[in-house]
Amino acid sequence: MRILGIDPGIALTGWAIVDKKNEPCLVKYGCIKTSKKDPQEKRLLLLYKELDGLIKKYSPGAVCIEKLFFNTNAKTALIVGEARGVVRVCCALNGLEEREFTPLQIKMCIAGWGRADKKQVQQMVKTILGLEKIPKPDDAADAVAAALTYCYHNQNLEK
Repeated sequence: MRILGIDPGIALTGWAIVDKKNEPCLVKYGCIKTSKKDPQEKRLLLLYKELDGLIKKYSPGAVCIEKLFFNTNAKTALIVGEARGVVRVCCALNGLEEREFTPLQIKMCIAGWGRADKKQVQQMVKTILGLEKIPKPDDAADAVAAALTYCYHNQNLEK
């Protein structure tokens, strides 16, 4: 089964495709980028179209979205919330099973410690998948970690 991991954002939305076979295998990762020069609605539409294209290209069976943690900047939290909404609608329209995990849950699953820093999680992603280097940018690495978390929380996935 293919899993789509998503780290939602408005400037950058990280994404990753992981195949769950005997062991998880990274297929592809990247970021959907939008320009701050564009109006918000255009950025959200671009996010939808790019994500829809990725879903159609890679045919995942499920999606794992990193939950928004409380942000002290309400404006930023609202904007990211809008991006999350677009991601969720796009995935629902494509019939994907959806799971959400908090950053703490992802860190606990991948690094074994809920307070692990970003570098520790990224190093574990590299080690788990046997990669030569850590996925970049950070948003893409976070999406890979989310997809891996889905795999480990769903051990009965088809192999």
